[in-house]
Amino acid sequence: MPLPSEEQKLERKIISRFNKAIYDYQLISDGDKILIGLSGGKDSLCLLDLLAWRSRIDKPSFKVEAAHIRMSNIKYESDISYLKEFAESRGVTLHVITTSFNPDTDNRKSPCFLCSWNRRKQMFQLAQQLECNKIALGHHMDDIIHTAMMNTFFQGSFSTMPVKLTMRKMPLTIIRPLCLEQEADLKKFALIKDYHKQVKLCPYERDSQRTVMGDIFQTIENMNDEARYSVWKALEREGKLIE
Repeated sequence: MPLPSEEQKLERKIISRFNKAIYDYQLISDGDKILIGLSGGKDSLCLLDLLAWRSRIDKPSFKVEAAHIRMSNIKYESDISYLKEFAESRGVTLHVITTSFNPDTDNRKSPCFLCSWNRRKQMFQLAQQLECNKIALGHHMDDIIHTAMMNTFFQGSFSTMPVKLTMRKMPLTIIRPLCLEQEADLKKFALIKDYHKQVKLCPYERDSQRTVMGDIFQTIENMNDEARYSVWKALEREGKLIE
């Protein structure tokens, strides 16, 4: 029997971590109907790919649909035809919604926050219209760790984006099935799968602190290659990954 290629090894690792996240954090149950947030980036494309594949396995039995939210006042060149073809080729219906937001409505919040909140609001509304009980987002382990760093350094709160968040004011649960994946692996996976990259021209992206946090964390990992697992264990121990 021939040895598996590096591409096959990577795909097995991605799928193994994906399945582990689903079972360890009980992200999916029989009868779920999940709305996937499809931004068009490598992470959300991978998320749709994996959830569509997993939905064809008997247990747990669940259904998936996807949503792409466009901001009419933010320059972001989404290839809608590609996203629709990508979703439909995997048996997933894609809903495209165009909305907008006013960055001057709240000077206390950054435009990135306001844009994200308005996108999320549209997702919540669509999920309830489609009778979905869960929303799946494509954040990976690096995203979750960088968020914990930002919240700690800038808000004085050791918290992050939960792997599983049950909403209190609506019958929805947010899940992040890529939570155990490393960004570096997802980048390689996207190349292997030939995912088409969407063009981002957001005028506010340069103001984000997330890139800086990523650089800082890379320095820490160069000092200790187990750093990400130490942070993850701390988040688990403090109950920050499930709310």
